[in-house]
Amino acid sequence: MFADLLRKLTGTPEDTTLDASDARLAMAALLVRVARADDLYHPAEVARIDAVLRHRYGLIEADAVSLRTEAEALEAQASDTVRFTRLIKDAVPYEERDAVIEAMWYVALSDDDRSEDENALLRMVANLIGVTDRDSALARQRAANRL
Repeated sequence: MFADLLRKLTGTPEDTTLDASDARLAMAALLVRVARADDLYHPAEVARIDAVLRHRYGLIEADAVSLRTEAEALEAQASDTVRFTRLIKDAVPYEERDAVIEAMWYVALSDDDRSEDENALLRMVANLIGVTDRDSALARQRAANRL
C-alpha cells in the first residue's frame, strides 16, 4: 500500500486512482508534514495526530498509531505537498475540507508555538484544497478553542 501511494505521488495525474486507504494515508502524511513544518516534532503533536486519526476515521488507538507511523515514513520520502493535497482534494467533498484544515490547525497549534513555517504551509494547503483564507482562519479559531 505504501509503495503504491508513493508511486501515485510521484507518477502522472492519470496514474492516481485513490482508494479510501490512500486518502487516509495522504491525510495522515499531511498532518505529519504540518507537525514537522517548524523542524520540531513534539510529543503533543504526535498525540494530536493520533487523536485526529481516531476521531476522523473511527480507529482504535493501535490502528491510529500504525497509520501515523506509515504516514511518517511516507512524509519523509515524498517531497511534494501539492500531490498530497491533490489526493485529499479528490477524496474529500468540498463541504468537508474546512474540517481537514481545522484538523491541521489543531495539530499545528498543539505545541503552543505557531511558527511562520506552519502558517505558510497551512495557507498553501488551504489554497490547494480550495479552502478560502477566511474559512481557514475560522478553522484555526475552532481548533484553538478546542485546545
